[in-house]
Amino acid sequence: MHKYPSDISREEFELVRGVLKSARKTTKPRKVDLYDIFCAVLYIVKGGTQWRMLPKDFPKCQTVYFYFQIWTKTNDSGFSILESALKKIDWSRS
Repeated sequence: MHKYPSDISREEFELVRGVLKSARKTTKPRKVDLYDIFCAVLYIVKGGTQWRMLPKDFPKCQTVYFYFQIWTKTNDSGFSILESALKKIDWSRS
């Protein structure tokens, strides 16, 4: 897969993997790597592009949007899973 400025490293992703996986119960093995989905969401969020303009080397835009919808639902505290994950990443490198 092509590297984009919005991507995070696999090591950084390990800091947020648990938070992202907690969003939904896994009933069957995932067909798409959660890291690729998260990097695609970062590409959209940081670049402000349209969903359908997501580069083809990311997972399908429908798949990425599905996870985005789950990750942006707010909990009782008013925070989303995506917000919690983004707070765990060191953004000073970008």
